[in-house]
Amino acid sequence: MKILCVLGEHNYGDPQRGGGYEYVNFLPALRNLGHEVIFFESYNKTAYADFADLNRSLLETVMQEDPDVIFFVLFGYEVWLETLALLRKKSRAVLINWATDDSWKYTQFSRFFAPSFDIYVTTYPHAKKQAEANGMTHVVLSQWAANSDALVAPVPAAQCLYDVTFVGTSYGNRPKWIADLAARGVAVTCYGKGWKNGVVSSLEMQRIIRESRLTLNFGDSGLVFHGLIPTKSRQIKARIFEVPGAGGFLMTEGAERLEQFFDVNREIAIFSDLDNLASQIHHLLLHPEVRDEIAIAGYERVVAEHTYEVRFSGLMDKAASLLAQRATTCLTSEDLARFDSCVMAHRHVGPGLRLLRSSLIFLFRPFFDVTRAERAARRLLLEISWRLCGATTYSASGLPGRLFYRAS
Repeated sequence: MKILCVLGEHNYGDPQRGGGYEYVNFLPALRNLGHEVIFFESYNKTAYADFADLNRSLLETVMQEDPDVIFFVLFGYEVWLETLALLRKKSRAVLINWATDDSWKYTQFSRFFAPSFDIYVTTYPHAKKQAEANGMTHVVLSQWAANSDALVAPVPAAQCLYDVTFVGTSYGNRPKWIADLAARGVAVTCYGKGWKNGVVSSLEMQRIIRESRLTLNFGDSGLVFHGLIPTKSRQIKARIFEVPGAGGFLMTEGAERLEQFFDVNREIAIFSDLDNLASQIHHLLLHPEVRDEIAIAGYERVVAEHTYEVRFSGLMDKAASLLAQRATTCLTSEDLARFDSCVMAHRHVGPGLRLLRSSLIFLFRPFFDVTRAERAARRLLLEISWRLCGATTYSASGLPGRLFYRAS
């Protein structure tokens, strides 16, 4: 099939933050399955004048390429609900979205977007249950995986260059965890945004993981609410599969359903708190034969069950079945001309909206520079908008996208 992938080439659309995870991992897997893959950039805002330009460009690309499947990884409100509605109505393509971070984004994001897709993929079991309770039977439960092109067997602990490493952004409690481990005699070499070693490429990350005796993973995500009580969610992330697949030893925080994917203590290790983590690290560094046995078992499990070819094979079979039932239809220039009413509505920002934007930024200027104040203002507006305006937030008339394109 011809698959148009709508996502970002780089993390957060910023080339300085390295290759985008889905771009690096999803596209090769789809090609390995024999599909023709076309890429459409949807994260990098320097590529477009505004979200109206992005959405119209997407429609023009679909009209030109006539794909069988359009595979989205939506980041926020970059693709409008009106755009998806037009694609559902006038394009023959099967629309799929791979949802990220549904442990906290389902309520504010996925529940509004899921009805616009033929297949909506989530990695969070509770999101699927919520969707089914709301009458949505097309939400599919899947999971992150490893890139088969990056699979490489572990090397013995004796040949590793590092004792303990962590590759990921420095935020939240992570710096404190690393500092507290150092106080317990465990030095962790860290890479990524916010650490002194900085961001590394995907290839360099894979090398570091393989040449580490132990690689840490933190499972923290956004806030979820149990009643009125906010708590940090713990979810399975891609790194859980990447580390064993790259020949590393995975030492991770626990997460829901993790035991369904790995045999804990035989294929990976889980830590519950700081003292438990430090104790396990000391033990494994003193017993490299135990470390090697677990690393090999984890690698073999990933090779057998946890690659994106395995994940996407059934998904594409489902898409092919839906495609076979479709009538032949396509977008036309007349459809684009009618869509331009959405473009004009999005771009119309009168004095009242300009004043709102300025006022929101003004609230944060005593605390931040202009750039960070704009981001904070956009975030505040988004939090208010999805609560009060619901799905309209993600439409052409949604205020966050209209007022804060560059800060989005």
